[in-house]
Amino acid sequence: MTTEINGDFNINDGHIKVQTAKPGQTSFANCDKMTIKTTRVNEDKPLLTGTATLYNENGSNFLSSTPRILPNTNISSGPVSESLEKNSVNSGLTSDYNPLLNRQLENPTSNFDTMIHLLKGNIGTGILAMPDAFRNSGWVVGLICTSLLGAICTHCMHMLVRCSHELCVRTQRPSLSFPNVAEMAFEYGPPKLQKYSSVASKFINTFLVMTQLGFCCVYFLFVATNLQEVITHYFSIKMSVQSYLLILLVPMIFLNCVKSLKYLTPASFLATILTVIGLGITFFYLLQGLPKTLNVKAFSSWQQLPLYFGTAVYAFEGIGMVLPLENNMKNPESFGGMTGVLNTGMVIVTILYTSIGFFGYLRYGEAVKLGSITLNLPAEDLLAQCVRVAMAFSIFLSYGLQFYVPIGIIWPALKGYFHSQSSQRNAELSIRVFLVTLTFALAAAIPNLSAIISLVGSFSSSALALIFPPIIEIMTFWDHCSGKEFTLMLIKDIIIIIIGFLGFGFGSYASLWNIIEPVSS
Repeated sequence: MTTEINGDFNINDGHIKVQTAKPGQTSFANCDKMTIKTTRVNEDKPLLTGTATLYNENGSNFLSSTPRILPNTNISSGPVSESLEKNSVNSGLTSDYNPLLNRQLENPTSNFDTMIHLLKGNIGTGILAMPDAFRNSGWVVGLICTSLLGAICTHCMHMLVRCSHELCVRTQRPSLSFPNVAEMAFEYGPPKLQKYSSVASKFINTFLVMTQLGFCCVYFLFVATNLQEVITHYFSIKMSVQSYLLILLVPMIFLNCVKSLKYLTPASFLATILTVIGLGITFFYLLQGLPKTLNVKAFSSWQQLPLYFGTAVYAFEGIGMVLPLENNMKNPESFGGMTGVLNTGMVIVTILYTSIGFFGYLRYGEAVKLGSITLNLPAEDLLAQCVRVAMAFSIFLSYGLQFYVPIGIIWPALKGYFHSQSSQRNAELSIRVFLVTLTFALAAAIPNLSAIISLVGSFSSSALALIFPPIIEIMTFWDHCSGKEFTLMLIKDIIIIIIGFLGFGFGSYASLWNIIEPVSS
């Protein structure tokens, strides 16, 4: 039997006085050992709250006569020293805590619902850019590297979920977000790095904001480019892409003044239907009159390969939504595993990416339009034009979901500066309008869909998908693995980090050059 007393306690010569959480109740006990379990991990700060478990000399709880083997780490009442039970397995105090059983959800999602959300979160403008990615890599390299990249990104997602579960057990929290996982990983990491825990959280939030705003820029430009193709063909009205962006600005602002995801659900559902129909018709066109693979390059060039990396990593854009989906599942234990929701969904996503990329490049070769395969569909066919309109409208409706992430990070950080409800309401509305206008301005300044996709993928998506998860795993399990196990994990994580940094550096450079070079010429 274990008795835990929550409240304030004093230690004086082995006599312990505990003031319980209920007013007026005080317990006294004579014991010589006490173990403290607390979520505070910074030793330089005083212990403010925690849970005390008291033991007598024979190792039994002071309210129980049943002997108990004491944990290896405890607190002596002689000179009292604070011991932090960071290892949930060795401490015996938190190992029984199961975060999956302690989640209280109002509307949990089923396995099927989670699968649909996972597919929707990964299948966006990135899949339509995969033929352009294969043009930059060659069809053989594209097939191999897309499959490998899909496997690595999926492994990093599993890595993030595993670290989240481990840290939930240690902190006794039912769930953690991506920034929380990073913060807690450093809190429980090597002592010299614990002071950087808040910095790690801020880094994740910063890259999440940059990534999602980058997606919004791409969405803005994608809609404008496809509308330009349709209107130019049918009405012979020649306007610049910037003009179409300006026309879309006001509707985008109104759409993103919707604050609740509940009211965005119908738009998301319609967008999903339009995306499925659009991809189906696109496949129909891609499979017509396919030439032999001899007509396209098996390997493009080393100079173009970084552009492939940026576009491909951009396409695997779903790591930011992995933890929110898993945290909201009715049966979260079904998320992982060999045949779990995550593996099944990512296998489908990877197959779709490689199929669209391979057949799109094989069908149109070097004539693949930059940024979206829909721009290659025959302009004289009404069905092809319907695909452009459907995909443009789908991406327009999906903009609000992408925008929900950065506003959810930025507004809470600024909300404290405004005190009255009216000022908060006006300030939030102003920030929403400003951020939408910012994505419009960036898209108008760089109307190069392919280059923006590659830049967003190389700079921010590679950091979130390939660099941060291995670092978090190393911090989380640095003292929880045996020598050989830790060495293998460290080598694996370092390889993934190196791949991420190479793509980050070379991909960002190539993408920026791809933006600057057309301007200078």
